[in-house]
Amino acid sequence: QMQLVESGGGLVQPGGSLRLSCAASGFTLDSYAIGWFRQAPGKEREGVSCISRYSNTNYADSVKGRFTLSRDTARNTVYLQMNSLKPEDTAVYYCAKSRYSTCSYYGSMSRYDDWGQGTQVTVSS
Repeated sequence: QMQLVESGGGLVQPGGSLRLSCAASGFTLDSYAIGWFRQAPGKEREGVSCISRYSNTNYADSVKGRFTLSRDTARNTVYLQMNSLKPEDTAVYYCAKSRYSTCSYYGSMSRYDDWGQGTQVTVSS
C-alpha cells in the first residue's frame, strides 16, 4: 500500500526556518514526481513546489528563493526546507505522489494520486 507521511511542522517566528519531511512507503519516491501543496484556512489548496524523478525542481513564485526541495533516496524521503518564513506561509502542508515523472503543471491536484495527511505550519510572533 502506498503511503506518504509528512512531519516537521510547528510554530515558528517570522524569519525562522522549518524543514518538512515526506516519508514514503510502498513505492520508491525517485520513480515519480513529488509535489508539495499547502492550504490556508478559507483558501484553496495551492501547489508550492515539486521535484521530478530526474531531480528537477519547480517552485511557486511566492516561495522561490526561500524554499528548497531535496530527496534522500536511501531514506525514501523528500524534504522541504523553508527559510525566511512569513506569516502568509501559515497553512497545512501536504506532500503528494504524482502519476507522472515530471513536474509539468505541478500545481494541478488531478496529477496526484496519493496524498499525505498534512502537517501544520504556523508562522507567528
